[in-house]
Amino acid sequence: MRALFPLFVMFCVASAAPAATLVVGPGGAPLDLAQALAQAQDGDVIELLPGRYNGEPMLINKRLTLRGGEGGAQRPVLVADAKNAELRAIWTVRDAEVTVENIEFSGARGRNGSAAGIRLDSGKLTLRRCAFFDNEVGVVTGNNETTELVVEDSEFGRTPQVVGGLFHQLYAGRIHRVSIRGSRFHSGFEGHLIKSRARQTLIAYNLVYDGQDGQSSYEVDLPAGGDAVLIGNIIGQGRGTQNPVVVSYGVEGRTWPRNRLLLSHNTLISDAPLAWYLRAWADRLGAGTEVRAVNNLTVGAGVFTLGAGGRFDGNWPALRSMLDDPAMLAFELRPDTSLRGRVDPPGGLAGDEAVPTAEFVLPIGTRPLAPPATWSPGALQR
Repeated sequence: MRALFPLFVMFCVASAAPAATLVVGPGGAPLDLAQALAQAQDGDVIELLPGRYNGEPMLINKRLTLRGGEGGAQRPVLVADAKNAELRAIWTVRDAEVTVENIEFSGARGRNGSAAGIRLDSGKLTLRRCAFFDNEVGVVTGNNETTELVVEDSEFGRTPQVVGGLFHQLYAGRIHRVSIRGSRFHSGFEGHLIKSRARQTLIAYNLVYDGQDGQSSYEVDLPAGGDAVLIGNIIGQGRGTQNPVVVSYGVEGRTWPRNRLLLSHNTLISDAPLAWYLRAWADRLGAGTEVRAVNNLTVGAGVFTLGAGGRFDGNWPALRSMLDDPAMLAFELRPDTSLRGRVDPPGGLAGDEAVPTAEFVLPIGTRPLAPPATWSPGALQR
């Protein structure tokens, strides 16, 4: 035991050693990204100075935090090398727990049409205050059923306008869980803004609005069903949408043992002539499938409950004129509208999980929401 004691002390000292911070610059000074990744140990931080980084493919298989050194327009931008026809992703995360903060990924292109800003093969990836523009896919995962993806306060937009490309801005495969919060999705083309085949999908307090010039298909597509909660989101399609369905659930049939869709206090908008706000294929998912929708607001011409086969309470249609200023992304109900205070508390209708605790705020992010004296339908109580 005496002989082992020095080794035990050395192990404790090593375990308590602080994480190192390695600084990377766009010109390779003090380090370039490849050097920093090679030197980094589990638990370290790689800080990228502001500027443009020409994105060679990188594999990250260590427990790391990679973050931009400054916020706003000064964040570092990873730009894919257009000459790399075999590009799968600017960064690939595999068998690791990785956090990425305040970094922009742009221009991913590949021969098979599915190049991504970040690809998560396996492990856990957390994104905070990141941006994904002009990529064939912003973020994509593999089909590892233990994988987890967390997206917070991030922005996805400007899908390449390639006819037949079917590019999605966020695509989660058959993974354990995806959570998307406080983020904005816009300016799609043909593909979906959010697509998830995960066992568990949480989409909370986001602005998933294609914009009047957007041409995406579904805004939210959950083809494999699973346990899905959509709460406090503003979800909308543009007048040039490729498909009238806004939220789709279960079209591919049963994959997971539990299939449940809860929509609570979402504002669902369509600028198209006629929308299908919710299309749920509960019959394809089998016995025990639950579809529950409470206190949602639909804005524009269209149908909500038709073909969904669930339980619906407190859901109201509205005209665009009842919103403050949709053209300026102000989607709250006007103070004088008759829909103010018209719904019952969501907790009494569908339990605590249906009670919003935050609201989306521009340009990205959320703010806490205290329960109002009276509840209104939709994502915004302000």
